[in-house]
Amino acid sequence: MTTFLLTSNPSRDGATQGVLSLDGVHICYTLEDVVREVPGVPVERWKIKAETAIPAGIYRLSLENSGRFGPDTLTINNVPGFVAIRMHGGNTAANTEGCPLLGLERVGTNGVRDCAKAVALVKQLTRDALARGEVPHIEIVRT
Repeated sequence: MTTFLLTSNPSRDGATQGVLSLDGVHICYTLEDVVREVPGVPVERWKIKAETAIPAGIYRLSLENSGRFGPDTLTINNVPGFVAIRMHGGNTAANTEGCPLLGLERVGTNGVRDCAKAVALVKQLTRDALARGEVPHIEIVRT
């Protein structure tokens, strides 16, 4: 089974940096909104709309059509309290509304760049898993 691992650092400067890996191999960097999750407390009690990273957990990953991002958009499914969570490009937390941004390089403490290459790489790895008949997942771990 293909399971990407997103390991994030503590939130800092209004954003949360992390690393996306597969089978222990670094794929790219991630950038998310601030982690506000309070384990054991319902999402609606700690979420600030469009300003909160999704909760830790294991989620099914798919490629779906998005009106905003187009066909074959990386989609994280069944996230409690969130809808339409996509992994996409963007440079700062201002470019996300809870979605993990992907980039090949970090910029300071609250940015990423070379996003198109990172998104293309993760899409290809996801397509490869689907072609093998696998159901890809992403595990999000907060440190």
